[in-house]
Parts: sequence; C-alpha cells; structure tokens
Amino acid sequence: MSKKIGLFYGTTTGTTESIAETIKEMLGSDIVDLYDISEVELEDFSEYEYLIIGCSTWNLGELQSDWDSFFESLDEIDFDGKTVAYFGPGDQIGYGDSFQDAIGMLEEKISSLGGTTVGYTSTKGYDFNESKAVRDNNQFCGLAIDEDNQSNLTEERIIAWVEQLKKEFKL
Repeated sequence: MSKKIGLFYGTTTGTTESIAETIKEMLGSDIVDLYDISEVELEDFSEYEYLIIGCSTWNLGELQSDWDSFFESLDEIDFDGKTVAYFGPGDQIGYGDSFQDAIGMLEEKISSLGGTTVGYTSTKGYDFNESKAVRDNNQFCGLAIDEDNQSNLTEERIIAWVEQLKKEFKL
C-alpha cells in the first residue's frame, strides 16, 4: 500500500498553488492529493498520516486570507501521529521583519496540537531580519521560497526539499 500525502495550501496570487503543484509533481501525482484550504472540510485532514502545508506571508506577518479564516478550525483537528512539512513564498527584502512568519505561525499551532514537524531548511542564503519560522540551529521550520528576489533558486530549493521529504516521510 502506498502512502498518501495531503497537501493543503492557500493562494491569493497563484504563487503558492504553483509551488504546491510542482511539489506534487516531484513527489508523485499518484501519492499527493492537493487541497485549496478555502474549500476543505475538517475531515479532509484525517485521511492522511503525512501532510504538507503551504501558506504565504502577507503584509506585516499575516497569514494568507484563506488560512487566516481557517486558522481557528485547526483546533478541531487531531494532529497526533501526523508528520507535517511546511512551505511558503515570501519577500525577504520587502518584508524582512516578518519573512516566512505564516509558516512559523502554522507550524507552532499544528505542533501544539500533536503534529510532528519535518522538512527543516537552513536560513543560509537568505537576507532578512526576523522570522517566526526560524527555529533552533538557524533553520526554517519548512521551505522558504522567495519568488520576488531569488526566483532563480526556487527550482533547486524545491528539488532539494522534496528529496529531503522523501526520506523524512519514508517514501
């Protein structure tokens, strides 16, 4: 039996959706189910042991609007035994004081509800002041994408992260 992964994302401009589709393609379309968070039911999360959460950071450290609307509903989901990876697009130059805050807020919430985080990535190669997504050892709690300033690095960052997830999800 193959393992299925639920990939839940919120998108406003289409960037997060595009990254989600790329991740699905690289992991395997047969094992990844995509969900736009604006259209999910709480029980959609229960079907998966492995989750990928995609959310961009808006304005000064805010969740993308669909995730913002769904955020309180996370309390009603049992994340015990679930392995969760996070990714998000952001702008490290224009919003250097809140770069990747959204995935940091989601990771903190879901971890407090029993989710186990995987997919940590290094902060090396980024230029920002502060981020709620930075954890011990100067690592982001997920994949940080900056299409505004480092779009030339997006593909290689996704490829490396997907390879990492294959190991951490034991695929």
